[in-house]
Amino acid sequence: MERRTFLAAGAAASLLQGAFKKPVGLELYSVRKEFVKDMAGTIKAVGKMGYEGVELFGTYADWTPAQAKEAQTMIKDAGMSCWSAHTGAKYFTPEHLDRVIELNSILGSKYMIMSSAGKVDGIDGWKKVAVSLNTAAEKLKKVKKGTGFHNHAFEFMPISGQKPIEVLAKETTKDVVLQLDVGTCIEAGTDPIAWIKANPGRIRSLHMKDWKRGLPNPHDGYKVLIGEGETDWKAVVNESLKTGGAEHLLIEQEGSRYSEFETAQKCIDNFKRIMA
Repeated sequence: MERRTFLAAGAAASLLQGAFKKPVGLELYSVRKEFVKDMAGTIKAVGKMGYEGVELFGTYADWTPAQAKEAQTMIKDAGMSCWSAHTGAKYFTPEHLDRVIELNSILGSKYMIMSSAGKVDGIDGWKKVAVSLNTAAEKLKKVKKGTGFHNHAFEFMPISGQKPIEVLAKETTKDVVLQLDVGTCIEAGTDPIAWIKANPGRIRSLHMKDWKRGLPNPHDGYKVLIGEGETDWKAVVNESLKTGGAEHLLIEQEGSRYSEFETAQKCIDNFKRIMA
């Protein structure tokens, strides 16, 4: 028993050390105000913080190809890569899809993630969202890219006895990434580790956002820094690597008591300390 316990502990430690080898990036929504003011300066600052990649947010989908190329150069010059791009549901429609796929190709983004489904009418509506994701997955596969869906808390809340996120998982192909926003998953009362185990190989991207209950304004629960909330980060990262198929980890922050740049720096520093 002692030897088995020792070996199990060693294996877990190895996985956690591996988390450090997995690149850590930043969802640029975390520094959205600075990004709008000075995109080049913001990207450069993020690179200096120690982030290895970025995920773009909604505004990119209205860029021209020339603007996408300019952004790609900025990201590369900062020593980073564009891993993915959060993309509104309207851009998954036939009139926009090919154009936005082209932007992702220029940016070098591997995943075009649906950031939100918008207003959805019941479970049948969520099945239609799944169809949109499957259609995008087929097109993106032809250019060696993928798509996925980013959860919020409400997708874990039942509608007529079914959770929208479970409907999406069931109705989409294995090519569709289930990008796990950890904080919103916990707020919804769902165990993120159980969710990862239920969807092996599909949690290829994570939004590492903490959450803490009991604050006067419930939304302020998202304004705690990584390590100040309720998430067992070592356990979540360990399971995401072992079972979820995580390719990279993205820190996302909706705001905090610090400036955007201070918040982004403190979050990556906290994460490294936690995983040490």
